[in-house]
Amino acid sequence: MPNNVRRPRAIGQPFRIIGANRRLYLLLNLATYGIGLIGFAVGLIFPELVQARAASMEEDGTADLVLSIFSQPWLFALVILGVNVFQLSALTIVLPSLIVPFAGVAAFGVWVAVTGVSLAPTSETGWVALIPHSLTVIIEFQAYILLALGAFLLGKYWLFPRTVGAKNRRQGYVRGLQTIGWLALPAFALLIIGAIWEAFSLVYMVGPLSQLLL
Repeated sequence: MPNNVRRPRAIGQPFRIIGANRRLYLLLNLATYGIGLIGFAVGLIFPELVQARAASMEEDGTADLVLSIFSQPWLFALVILGVNVFQLSALTIVLPSLIVPFAGVAAFGVWVAVTGVSLAPTSETGWVALIPHSLTVIIEFQAYILLALGAFLLGKYWLFPRTVGAKNRRQGYVRGLQTIGWLALPAFALLIIGAIWEAFSLVYMVGPLSQLLL
């Protein structure tokens, strides 16, 4: 019986954290999508920025990697998931926050702005690709917002441990780590869903939609 009780509590813990910090969660949503839209608008106004971003992806081999695995959607999804988990989630949001309070939140904001610029279409096909890719953005941004929420709470508990009932900053830091751990569970699930959707929608939907709409 205790194990059965423990399981639902464990499953619901991330949602309890979100509920207890709903205002912060909503603010992070507004900031994330707001910054992303501003970056998108900047990309539309200054298409040379989008072209420069595309050129940098060709130079670092990202474009070649995508082309080499594009016809294998499951492998494509696995690569997307790896990039999203390690490069974006771990290295951009979580790791900086473990060293400097709120650093990952700031780095995430910069990444969102750059991503918004990169998403701005420079062709008719690009606009068509945005139809399925918009859902990818929503899903993956939600995952990163959860991690950013955890990173913010880590900084808060670390600097102000009494806000979480901790006796000192060390205990506050540990509570913050636990919070990030709980929020990482639904974030990882969303990243899996987002990677699969992104890969299969780009491979199987953009072409037919382009033929239908253009």
